Amino acid sequence: MATKCGKCGPGYPSPLEAMKGPREELVYLPCIYRNTGTEAPDYLATVDVNPKSPQYSQVIHRLPMPNLKDELHHSGWNTCSSCFGDSTKSRTKLVLPSFISSRVYVVDVATEPRAPKLHKVVEPKEIHAKCDLSYLHTSHCLASGEVMISALGDPKGNGKGGFVLLDGETFEVKGTWEQPGGAAPMGYDFWYQPRHNVMISTEWAAPNVLRDGFNPADVEAGLYGQHLHVWDWQRHEKVQTLTLQDGLIPLEIRFLHNPAADQGFVGCALGSNIQRFYKNQGGTWSVEKVIQVPPKKVKGWILPEMPSLITDILLSLDDRFLYFSNWLHGDLRQYDISDPKRPRLVGQIFLGGSIVKGGPVQVLEDQELKCQPEPLVVKGKRVAGGPQMIQLSLDGTRLYVTTSLYSAWDKQFYPDLIREGSVMLQIDVDTVRGGLKLNPNFLVDFGKEPLGPALAHELRYPGGDCSSDIWL
Repeated sequence: MATKCGKCGPGYPSPLEAMKGPREELVYLPCIYRNTGTEAPDYLATVDVNPKSPQYSQVIHRLPMPNLKDELHHSGWNTCSSCFGDSTKSRTKLVLPSFISSRVYVVDVATEPRAPKLHKVVEPKEIHAKCDLSYLHTSHCLASGEVMISALGDPKGNGKGGFVLLDGETFEVKGTWEQPGGAAPMGYDFWYQPRHNVMISTEWAAPNVLRDGFNPADVEAGLYGQHLHVWDWQRHEKVQTLTLQDGLIPLEIRFLHNPAADQGFVGCALGSNIQRFYKNQGGTWSVEKVIQVPPKKVKGWILPEMPSLITDILLSLDDRFLYFSNWLHGDLRQYDISDPKRPRLVGQIFLGGSIVKGGPVQVLEDQELKCQPEPLVVKGKRVAGGPQMIQLSLDGTRLYVTTSLYSAWDKQFYPDLIREGSVMLQIDVDTVRGGLKLNPNFLVDFGKEPLGPALAHELRYPGGDCSSDIWL
């Protein structure tokens, strides 16, 4: 048991043990000012999520970064459950790669968890010089004690799906994880499963394509990703590339949490579908579409058909439920994946989005809904944007949601999000029969931040969660 282990490392011995971990009391999330008109640094917000606290559902601390326009995005840890067997390791530092500047900020969250402080800054010139990589995204901790960060491009903004390795103690740049010259053509997210000697990575697009907004002509030109890259985990080499049928822009990828599992799911944003990847008997990998969200025929939008735009996906720690957000359509969904080949929709809730009543978009044809959903108002605040980043409590009964995707795309698809700021919401989850219900007493309104409306992004708990930790 993790709670009784005197000589254990960080995290938990297994995903099922993690489900018995303590209730979350704090959430760390990056807040972005790039593209908002506010000339201020991005910052790490600390939110109190303890219902017994007088500061419940409030930002209790803000740690500004020392530079402007970094575009903080995702975050990871110096070490996690992959190092559970190493008692010398301790989860003390949050690693914040910057998507645009390619700086990496290392934040001390252990000295004072309610008031994190900056520990180290890795400057982009060091990453450029040692790795020839830039536009950093996902950060995962490895069993080796190193930190691995995916990149989308080279320093000039061309597509290059490589991986930066940092020393987990000193945070010095060690070089690339992949062999020299072995990067994928595009990058984004990744997940590894050592028992099957595999890592799989995804693709968004070259930074030069996506950086300033979405141009539908770039899709026609084939400039957006449509592949999964399968890597030999021990040899650090790409061994297979899978083409996703209808799977444009595969973003977040999740293996099942069970370390023996040889399958998982990826959310294809523009394809608006979920695809299951799995290992074949011969050791190669395949992929199949298991969920499709139909587009809506619309008027008053940039295209005649609106995709749902699946932007974030999560798996509960017991591998029973899959959750994902449809950022444009505005709904959050829960699927029972007891049979991973046949996911079953068991929960759905609308939290804003582009098709709400009274907005600029008129739905002409809808295969799922009889009428356009009502706008969401929580504690008197009309929610701008749609559900985007999601995080699940360890026991699986609470989801936290934020509404910003990436500042340049926010500005294009949801101009009111720039004016009003994003929000953080909390959803109660029925883990017996399935079902999602808004907690009306929880709202963090980032439109009321001291320096002006901010765009809040990915959510992290101090003790790790179901998208930060990987088991061996």
